[in-house]
Amino acid sequence: MDKAIFLDRDGVLIDNQQHYYIWKSDQMKFVDGVFKNLQLLQENGFLLFIVSNQGGISRGLYSKEDILKLHDELIQTFRKNNITITDILFCPHHSDNEKCLCRKPEPLMIEKLIAKYDLNPSESVMVGDSDPDMQAAAGAGIRGIKITANQNMLPYILELIQ
Repeated sequence: MDKAIFLDRDGVLIDNQQHYYIWKSDQMKFVDGVFKNLQLLQENGFLLFIVSNQGGISRGLYSKEDILKLHDELIQTFRKNNITITDILFCPHHSDNEKCLCRKPEPLMIEKLIAKYDLNPSESVMVGDSDPDMQAAAGAGIRGIKITANQNMLPYILELIQ
């Protein structure tokens, strides 16, 4: 069984100070240190996953295809920096419009990835910037690390790999 890092997207990987909803490549500005941090995690045996709420789809602000295109660009950018994102799951729903089982704080996205990739929950961690991220981690039976949004997560990474 492999160990994994589940990463929230906006505020953890992509700086979301200027754009609350990020769905176009020109809105994609990376949080300081993100490439080095993900490389360190990878070098220490973690598989990397992204789990993200994308309620703007439900609200009609952008389409699922827009997010898939952005995620393709995201994967390519990470690949150019020697980082492999094993998989990305996102919830297209918004609690203002409908109920679902996948939107964080529900743990379903994490649970699906744990099952699909035969991951070890006791050695896996969710890194997020919100209470729903931490609730999703707890619900999936993994450790949650809450960081300050849009800040370099290096201190937390160093703690994980030591």
